[in-house]
Amino acid sequence: MKEFIKAKKRIEVSVGDSVRIMRELQELSQNDLARLTGIPQSTLSAIENDRINLGVERAKVLARALKCHPAVLVFPGWDTEQDSAA
Repeated sequence: MKEFIKAKKRIEVSVGDSVRIMRELQELSQNDLARLTGIPQSTLSAIENDRINLGVERAKVLARALKCHPAVLVFPGWDTEQDSAA
């Protein structure tokens, strides 16, 4: 399967941490993000504190609002590495 690039864990970041980091980088409060996405602030808080799962649909909605790819939120801390033999 040479067409795939190996991924490896770079840092320990939870899904909730990735949502919070992206939100804070855009200087948005949870209330701001709630208004942009229609996701209740209490749900955003629970996501950021890893009390509930992000889920695919919420990841898509949040990624649009945070101007990033959903994978940035769903797979935080992962990076790809080119295989030196390729």
